[in-house]
Parts: sequence; C-alpha cells; structure tokens
Amino acid sequence: MNKLRSSAITQGVQRSPNRSMLRAVGFSDEDFAKPIIGVANGFSTITPCNMGLNKLALKAEESIRESGGMPQMFGTITVSDGISMGTEGMKYSLVSREVIADSIETACNAQSMDGVLAIGGCDKNMPGAMIAIARMNIPSIFIYGGTIKPGKLNGEDLTVVSAFEAVGQLASGKINEKRLVEVEKNCILKRFFSHEI
Repeated sequence: MNKLRSSAITQGVQRSPNRSMLRAVGFSDEDFAKPIIGVANGFSTITPCNMGLNKLALKAEESIRESGGMPQMFGTITVSDGISMGTEGMKYSLVSREVIADSIETACNAQSMDGVLAIGGCDKNMPGAMIAIARMNIPSIFIYGGTIKPGKLNGEDLTVVSAFEAVGQLASGKINEKRLVEVEKNCILKRFFSHEI
C-alpha cells in the first residue's frame, strides 16, 4: 500500500504537536493510520441553493467514517447570482468561483488530506469545486446538492426566472403590482430540494 499523503502530519515523533491538534478534533490512536478525507461543505443560509447541503455533508461524513476514513469537514463560501443580480454584488459572482476553488485547495493542501468530497449547489460552487479538484490531483468526488423545487401559483410552475420576467411584465403594463408580489412570494418553495435525505 502506498504511503498516505496525510502521514506528513500524522506519523513520527516530530508530528506529536500535529497529532495533538487532531486528537482535539476527535482522532484516536488508530485514526492516524486512516486516510484523511476532506468534506468541502458549501452549506449556507445565504441562498436557497445551498440550504440543504449540510444534510448531505453529514451523510458523507458518516459514510467516510464507515468506510475506514477520517472525515474532516470545512466550509466554503457561496454567493447567489439570483440575489445579487442587478446590483454591485454581481461584481463578486464570478470571482467567488476562484475563491471557492482556492479555499478547497488551501484546506486540503495545508492539512495534507488524502482526498476530498466537495458538495455544492449554486452557480459558482460547482465550477469552483471542479477547478480545485483538477488542480490538486488527489482522489476527489463532487456531489451536486440538487435543484430548487419550483413554486406554484394557480397551478403554474414558477422559478426565480418567473420573478425576473414578472418585473419586465410589470414595466410593460402586462401585469399589475399585486401579481408581481404573488409571483415573488410563490416562485421558490421553502422545501429547497427535489430529493430528500
């Protein structure tokens, strides 16, 4: 068997301080021989795209442990194009992809992780995670957290795009403000994902 990448922080007398830090987060003597697998968790309450990701991350952590690895969860940032659209915030949207990639790569390389499982759900999480995965060249998996379920209004499926369209319809006189607010309130369900854990 090949030497684990994580042995740089887990093996030898000189690594006693490193191990003491790992013991503080739950490592036992036996765990220092196991592969350390990062769980890059895109969970955030800043956008409905990412609100359900922590459930997936906790399941991944459990599965890694059951499979003989030592999961180490860490967070990544996210921004929502849907929320920042039409504001100065859009200047940060594309940049966030690189910040996500850098954060995953930084955590995995600084902690000598043997592999990573990244979980994302919004526009920039997916490419950001994939950029990091490509650059690191360690065993990696990306899990997509699922899509937002459409909302309903009078039997019609609605999405956030429906709200953008309703703004244009209001401006052109096709709908009134009451209809715009109805679309706004109903276009995204508060049950966020198309599948349950």
